[in-house]
Amino acid sequence: MKYLIVGLGNPGDEYTLTRHNIGFLILESLSDKLSISFSGKRYGNVAQGRIKNKQLILLKPDTYMNLSGKAVRYYMQEENISKENILIVTDDLALPTGRLRIKTKGSDGGHNGLKSIQELVAGQDYSRLRFGISNEFSKGKQVDYVLGKWSGEEWPIVQKSIIKSVEAIESFVLAGPAITMNKFNTAG
Repeated sequence: MKYLIVGLGNPGDEYTLTRHNIGFLILESLSDKLSISFSGKRYGNVAQGRIKNKQLILLKPDTYMNLSGKAVRYYMQEENISKENILIVTDDLALPTGRLRIKTKGSDGGHNGLKSIQELVAGQDYSRLRFGISNEFSKGKQVDYVLGKWSGEEWPIVQKSIIKSVEAIESFVLAGPAITMNKFNTAG
């Protein structure tokens, strides 16, 4: 059984440790744990590996955030992966820093990456792991905030939550979304 795990972010060194690129950081942590590496492919960087008998395709789209759906649709079709076996890993302003929420459907919440995926993959019924980045910014400064780097205070919280995120992805693949939501959505 194949799973497509997509970490949302923007390509380029200037975005590497920004809040908006948490999806990339989480997938890099998972790839390290699985001892697999990313290589440049069509629409992004891809790594392939296994967790027990499940095949994973990890995707970091290089289409920029607002065109993420293009990459997701391509790999769904290319690898013949159904929506039930997709997990999108993304940042979320509505959650406190480091808080995780797994959902199997929902709106894009104003997130351009999710909006693109919903338009091109047809609908809201796909799983996502939302990683809280908080909303500690002044009016009119949202773009600067999400494209800003984590503060020294935030970084230890972020590191712990990246590890939890990797565990949540493994749970999603091995135990399914319901058990994963029960386990990780209650965690502080």
